[in-house]
Amino acid sequence: MSGARPAGARPAESQTVSALLGIRQLILDRELAPGDRVSELVMVERLGVSRTPVRAALIRLEHEGLLTALSGGGFEVRGFSWQEMVDAIELRGVLEGTAARFAAERGVEPARIRELEDTLDALDTVLAADPLDMQAYIALNRAFHEAVLACARSSVLREQLERVVALPFAGPSAFVDTHGTSAEAKHSLVIAQSQHRAVLEAIALRQGMRAEMLMREHARIARRNLEIITRSGVPEGAVPGLHLIRNRE
Repeated sequence: MSGARPAGARPAESQTVSALLGIRQLILDRELAPGDRVSELVMVERLGVSRTPVRAALIRLEHEGLLTALSGGGFEVRGFSWQEMVDAIELRGVLEGTAARFAAERGVEPARIRELEDTLDALDTVLAADPLDMQAYIALNRAFHEAVLACARSSVLREQLERVVALPFAGPSAFVDTHGTSAEAKHSLVIAQSQHRAVLEAIALRQGMRAEMLMREHARIARRNLEIITRSGVPEGAVPGLHLIRNRE
């Protein structure tokens, strides 16, 4: 974990970000499991930051849904049911669909459309390569989704979407880096890319409702990837966040 201070951030803000990333990583690395109590003092010692940033980070992680506040004070790592995971993915689809509709209705400059097309062209190149560079795919996929959100020009929507995708299994690249070279997983990525193209076309043509419905359907790729992983019997430790599911059915 880097201790570099984000540009323009005050020291206290930098320490809060550092604590936030550190605690979240402990959860994803399975060093903190569902039901484990997260001690403020232990986190202070382990992360090397003061109590105030740690407290702020714990509250933020509660808002994100990774921690649950205890009635007697403190926090514990939250576990999720299968249905809760599916609901989080569906909610992300609703919010991203709204972002696509806003972008279409509010209009996107031709130069920005070309930038998005360039991103998708780069994704085509990655998908055509053998072996598949999964990290390059994830970076470009994230860039496309972030660009669509930026085109929506809505700070309110951004705030809500960022909260949902903070859950390790709800983001646009959730699970794509596990067994990504299998035939079934590769087919899923090809379908996702065709959906990217359709969403961008709808935005360029200012077809708001079409853009929204396409993006909502696109989000369900994450659910299909989750189902692929579950059927294949992937060990919990191989997929960040998978151990947070209380049952895998």
